[in-house]
Amino acid sequence: MAIVKPFRALRPLPEQAAAVSAVPYDVVNTEEARALAGDNPLSFLRVSRPEIEMPDGTDTYAPEVYARAAANFDRLMAAAPLILEDEPSFYLYRLQMGNRAQIGLVACCSVDEYDNDIVRKHERTRKDKEDDRTRHIVTLRAQTGPVFVTYRPNVTINELVKALTPAAPLFDFTATDGVSHTIWQVPTQMNQAFITAFEEVPLLYIADGHHRAKSASRAREELRAQNEQHSGTEEYNFFQCVLFPADQLQILAYNRAVKDLNGYSEAEFLKEVSQEFDVTPDADPRPDKQGHFSMYLAGRWYGLRLKQESTRPLEVIDQLDVSILQNELLAPILAIQDPRTDKRIDFIGGIRGTQELERLVNEGKATVAFSLHPTTLAELMAVSDENEIMPPKSTWFEPKLRDGLLSHLI
Repeated sequence: MAIVKPFRALRPLPEQAAAVSAVPYDVVNTEEARALAGDNPLSFLRVSRPEIEMPDGTDTYAPEVYARAAANFDRLMAAAPLILEDEPSFYLYRLQMGNRAQIGLVACCSVDEYDNDIVRKHERTRKDKEDDRTRHIVTLRAQTGPVFVTYRPNVTINELVKALTPAAPLFDFTATDGVSHTIWQVPTQMNQAFITAFEEVPLLYIADGHHRAKSASRAREELRAQNEQHSGTEEYNFFQCVLFPADQLQILAYNRAVKDLNGYSEAEFLKEVSQEFDVTPDADPRPDKQGHFSMYLAGRWYGLRLKQESTRPLEVIDQLDVSILQNELLAPILAIQDPRTDKRIDFIGGIRGTQELERLVNEGKATVAFSLHPTTLAELMAVSDENEIMPPKSTWFEPKLRDGLLSHLI
């Protein structure tokens, strides 16, 4: 049973929403965040990435960075201004990129359900990133960006959402990347209807935002230890999510580029690859089905398909295209044993297109690149249900939610 809870959002005025909102803190580096914030004093990047206001080379994990985040948060509350809703509410959040739209419920999910695997994971988190966001949450006493969550479609929830979207939205703007962001506030008399409907949803799945969720859990532990009157109902026992039905989501490929051929010449490398894969010259840069790969080498695209499928039953992880490429080509031929740590491999989100793979190879920043068919939601859920961890850089969700539009005070 999935627990969802309305919350008193801290939010900008509608006319300031576009100026306040910002890309997620973890999709940009300091230099990129500084450029995006520019001379906009209301940009939420000044809260989520406060080092952009500090000297170059500042340790992003230094105490003064978190102090600056808190000061900027206080300043933004007055300058935007940010207002705190009088009553707990749910919200609907529509993302539209081109002709594709998806609508999710903005709510608080239960930290207990995260810890007990009702909110399921598929990604391993890194302690340094957990430490960062845990400290950010505890310092601000707020979760300032949501976790991107999905669930198997539910007719009742769909009907509730459909009935509310004709109303006038609270926020409606198009960001500089062309993605439209529309948010409706759910009337409070509808709160119980959504709570009841989600009780029929057995499991939730984190699509994106594993570090935010883990950090919310760690922040809860820290704040609970400080609270002698802990009851389990405090706001720190919940974390902000946007919950989308799985049939509305789009996963893009997460492609690979490798800096060298592990000592092989181009001809020798192609010969090695052809031992394990059927190789087709002049292929489409985008594989049209699972089990097919495209490889860019020396200005030419090649199609790859594994010659011999395993005769033994494969674990769900081993059936993924990212695993097949890793296990049958990257590791045995290019000697990339651990893609998490090997500096010879780079990962390129599918939103950047196959032209980015061509650019990297053509400019000599990589020698070979691989375009994959996207991982599916069914595969993601299957991996999560097996309590397994996806290989690194398996999924790229687009479009992205914005930070700063609805914050959850804890």
